[in-house]
Amino acid sequence: MPLPNNSTADEYALSLQTSASAVSWSAILAGATAAAALALILLMLGTGLGLSSVSPWAYSGVSATTFGVSSILWLTFTQLAASGMGGYLAGRLRTRWIAVHTDEVYLRDTAHGFLAWAVAALLTAALLTGASGFIVSGGVQAGTAVAASVASGVATGVVAEAAKSDSESESMGYFVDSLFRREIGTTPYSYTSAESDSAQKARSVGSASEITRIFMNSIHTGPLPAEDVQYVGQVVALRTGTSQQDAEKLVRDTYARAQTMLHDAEIAAKEAADKMRKTSAYMALWFFISLLIGAFAASYAAIFGGQQRDMY
Repeated sequence: MPLPNNSTADEYALSLQTSASAVSWSAILAGATAAAALALILLMLGTGLGLSSVSPWAYSGVSATTFGVSSILWLTFTQLAASGMGGYLAGRLRTRWIAVHTDEVYLRDTAHGFLAWAVAALLTAALLTGASGFIVSGGVQAGTAVAASVASGVATGVVAEAAKSDSESESMGYFVDSLFRREIGTTPYSYTSAESDSAQKARSVGSASEITRIFMNSIHTGPLPAEDVQYVGQVVALRTGTSQQDAEKLVRDTYARAQTMLHDAEIAAKEAADKMRKTSAYMALWFFISLLIGAFAASYAAIFGGQQRDMY
């Protein structure tokens, strides 16, 4: 007895489906493309909103804590929206499976959503390394550069500027200048009449530069050597008219203040670098968590999209 037409059609469809692959790559690629495009758009939007709220000026713009929490929330929202969209499309656009058990349908839909999320993550990473991602990565690097310059400039700037002459009125030059301050009524160094004004100026600058080099030679290792204290004290006493004992005491006190300032600057730089390290680690962890959230969202959305596909 011949089979009815509908039974023949079902057997034919079943035979085609059995021989075909259970993975619908066209649906996966369609969902992944949509997810990657939406993720890129949302990242660009988040970068624009974030940079518009950040200011390098004090007491202006949002705080660092607010900016960090907002970045985490926006990154999580981006993964939810983009992955959900990609997973839904991968489940909704896949080929309908006939005579497949319900549990198998759930498994296949979940796999389609996960694969769409994985392909979208790779596409997004590729886009962010190209010209399209220059806007996003450039904005992030700009904010990082500001923070890094503040952290590194505190320590390196002090050391670099201290090597300059006192005529530039930089960090170490200030301490050297303070050595040659004279109280009102003291007798300054008496230059000879044969010494020209340019020679007197050269002598003054040369003494300050020499003392700066003496200070910088020992400021990272410990106290100023006794012979250096004696020599600098002689120069200060000659220039200011004070006694040798008072000049040496002034040299020790000034050197201690300069050393304290440099030590505090180095500590501040290390604290800033450590804070940046912790912030980078926290951001990496939250990025990992947001990716996991995106994977679950894509898988669930694919199941929902597949159920709607089978309803029609």
